[in-house]
Formats: sequence, C-alpha cells, structure tokens
Amino acid sequence: MVSKARILVADDEPHIRRILQFLLEQEGFEVHLAEDGQAAWEALPGLRPHLVLLDVMMPRMDGFGVLQKIRTNYETSNLPVILLTAKGEESEKVRGLRGGANDYVVKPFSHDELLLRVTNLLDVTRREREANPLTGLPGNRAIEREISNRIGGGQDFGFMYVDIDRFKSFNDNYGYSRGDRAISYLARLLVNCSHNHGSQNDFIGHVGGDDFVVITGPDRADVLAHRIIEEFDDGIGELHDDEDFERGYLQLKSRTGEMERFPLITLTVALIDDTRGRFEHPAQLSDTMVELKRYGKTMVSSVVIRERRHSHDEREMVISGKGHSQDTKQD
Repeated sequence: MVSKARILVADDEPHIRRILQFLLEQEGFEVHLAEDGQAAWEALPGLRPHLVLLDVMMPRMDGFGVLQKIRTNYETSNLPVILLTAKGEESEKVRGLRGGANDYVVKPFSHDELLLRVTNLLDVTRREREANPLTGLPGNRAIEREISNRIGGGQDFGFMYVDIDRFKSFNDNYGYSRGDRAISYLARLLVNCSHNHGSQNDFIGHVGGDDFVVITGPDRADVLAHRIIEEFDDGIGELHDDEDFERGYLQLKSRTGEMERFPLITLTVALIDDTRGRFEHPAQLSDTMVELKRYGKTMVSSVVIRERRHSHDEREMVISGKGHSQDTKQD
C-alpha cells in the first residue's frame, strides 16, 4: 500500500465525499475535498495531489471538463485520475478513458474494489516515475528503498554493483546512440541472467549511465555475478564495429591530435555476498562498493571483485574472471 499520498476527491454529493474521505483516511491517505469541478481544478496548483478521484456529473465544470484541463496542462498532464459516475453505460466509460482517465469506477462502488484500484494506480505511477527512462528499470529512489527494506528486515542478501569499463571512450568513438544501445544491452542481460541463474526475489536497478545494481540471494550471488560477466563478454562483438573487435582495441584522437589506443569495453562486478548485520544504512553499503569497484576497474578484462571478511578488521579482495584465478589483495 502507498500511504501518505495526497488524494483530491471531487464530488458534488456530500455523503459520497464523506464516505470516500473515511475510506481513504482509514488506509493512511491524506484526503482533500472539492464540491464541484471548478473547485477541484482551482485546488490542484496548491495541493499538488498524487491522485484525483473525479466525479463525472458535477456543477460549474463536469468531470470530463476537469480531466481535459488536467491532461492539457503541462504541470498536471501525468496526474493519475480515476473517474466516478452513477452512469454505467459503455459510452461514458469509453469517453472517460479516451479523455485520458487512468481508471473508471461506477457508483455504487465496492469499497474494497475502489481502495484496490487507488493503491494499484498509485503504485504503478510511482514505479513509472522512479524508473530510468532508457531501460525502464527502477531508479535511485527505488534502489535505496529496496536496500533499506532488506537491511531493516534483517535479510541476508548478495549485492552487486555493475559498471561498464571504459564506457567514455566507447561513447566518444561511436556516439551516444551506440552508448545507449550498450546500456540497454546490459540491462536486458542482467534481467535475463537474474531470471536464469538468480533467486526468486531478485531486484535489478539502474543507478544511471552505465551503472546498475543487482540484489539476489547470498547463495546465488557468486554464480550470478560470473554468468553476468561471461555473457557480457560473449556479446560485446555485437556492440563494436567488426574491425575494432578484430583488432582488439579502439583508436581515438587525443586532445593533442595523436592517436591513442583504448581496450574494448569490459565489465566490473563488485560483489558482497554476506551483508547480514554489517550495514545499517544504504550509504554504508555504497561506500564499500565504491572501494571494490575502484580496485576492480584497474583490470583490463571483465572481473568479479568480491570482498571476503575473515574478522571484523581483516578482509581480502578476491578477483575472478577470465585471466584471473582468485588473485587476492589483503587489507
């Protein structure tokens, strides 16, 4: 359930407004009321609700009129709207949906059904708002919330930070369109690998650019991490031009006009598979991952860089991947 969301209820029948207010406040929502369409429209700029429950038949301005204004105004065009009406005719439903309504409820309505439609729409809207526009994967807010929930619930989980190496040189050589293609390729790869080799409740998030996070079961983390780098390496030939791939490096002009060589893109996966009791906040986990990633990116091939703790103060970094056989760096 999405709690503390602001909901504007617009209905000219006082008893309907009271019923809706009671139902929604019982579920933890912040409810504001408007007695007609004009009052609802005037309340929107200051209230900035997360959702509007809008009756169709109202004086001064009906629900269809308010909906039209909402959809044609830049600041409210994406506002979720559920229409309420006593009319059950198909033509009224179609008119509302064509006008941009997200959902439609006919009076008299089931209390449980209305609450379910409200919570579902708010949840879908939140996920869409937080998703990365390129990949559609959950963004930073959703990532932080997922980590916080798992830490707060005392769960043990495997956590990966996935990053494309030398992505800037790849972008500089091929352009941003090819760079977006590489990012989309990695996003699909992570989803597919998680489905085939991960756990049931895996989470994949897109931090931004070429950076991703994967949360999986601690017993699947190591296997999943290695499958990710193996499948990425298998597919990089499709991302580079044939001559560059066969040559094994990119050639770019430096600022001084000299030609420089850059290795093809690879992948660094920073991994912690024993999180239980070690972190109290997502920022602490993030700090550890930054250190692991920094060390892993000194390698020229795709690697999994994993932290292994022997005691509170003793740990080692374990590097594995093509050309690496459990090399370690002791702290």
